[in-house]
Amino acid sequence: MFEPTADSGAVEPVAGRDYPVDIAQLRAWFPGDDACLDYLDWLRWPQGFICPRCGSPSAGRDEIGRYRCHGCRRRVSVTAGTIFDKTRIPMTVWFEAIWLFTAGKSGISAMYLHRVLPIGSYQTAWTMLSRLRQVMSSAESEPLRGTVEMDETFLGGPRHGKFGRGAAGKTLVAGALEILPDGWGRARLGVIPDASAASLKAFVRANIASGSTVITDAWRSYPSALAGYVHEPVNVAASGKPAHESLPAVHRLFALVKRSMEGTYQGSWSVEHLPQYLDEFVFRFNRRHSRSRGLVFMRLLQRAAASQRVTYRDLALVSKPKPVHPAGVHGARAWPGTLDIDSPPLPWRKNT
Repeated sequence: MFEPTADSGAVEPVAGRDYPVDIAQLRAWFPGDDACLDYLDWLRWPQGFICPRCGSPSAGRDEIGRYRCHGCRRRVSVTAGTIFDKTRIPMTVWFEAIWLFTAGKSGISAMYLHRVLPIGSYQTAWTMLSRLRQVMSSAESEPLRGTVEMDETFLGGPRHGKFGRGAAGKTLVAGALEILPDGWGRARLGVIPDASAASLKAFVRANIASGSTVITDAWRSYPSALAGYVHEPVNVAASGKPAHESLPAVHRLFALVKRSMEGTYQGSWSVEHLPQYLDEFVFRFNRRHSRSRGLVFMRLLQRAAASQRVTYRDLALVSKPKPVHPAGVHGARAWPGTLDIDSPPLPWRKNT
């Protein structure tokens, strides 16, 4: 059984000690909700409990494992104030979903999660994944540095309208990717309202460190948008080469994100939630060289433990009519299923 070490939060995490190395070890470490909550406790307060309300480090425990702060006298659970706050989903299901979410190169859809885990509805599965995407933002991460390639692209199905940066009915996305001596580094993606200098400048300031060298095409908005940066424009039209050859790195990034959106989500994403899908892709792309999927699992849980509470109303940016209650169904909703179950030995042999 996993026993977190007191000093492991201050050093590089170790596989098999600080995080599971594969799904078999995940299930061995976390057979029930108690083990999941203990791991979450360790990630949230690696140096010991700190009250999120008053900051007091002194607390006792009640009969069901909650902290009782000696400073403000409030009860605090491990999940209080995080994306798991007041969840009805057992933590065993949450941990399995997070592992599936981080293990795949292109992520998973809510439909797939609903199909493979004991989750009662598609809406619940969608809410779980949306809460995880909320903590994948790169807003607090270090900006891109050095040499950066940047361009824009459109996301959305084929629709009638004019071509180019003024195309109607599609969503404009800006992208930037670090160019390293031995390959490509970190990436950033973001929805922008248009290709004006003001919109491009806002994206650049939020994602690229001042003084960096930025390679773009010769679009007229870039010179003023890149004031304070070293700008290296490439005239794609004059070069006689297609854009994906003149700016190969960022266009490969665009190809990957489009393939992910069309493959994993079958193009069924909405414009309102596109920024969260882009955050998910960037989180996964920037950790593509991670030596273990278990480490990515741990990093996402760390973010989740340090996050703020988010509700379904916060996530559902577009309100929809409330579904009609099925005829003949009465009372409160059933509790979701759990992975913490007792199974008889060789159940398939019971009738032989």
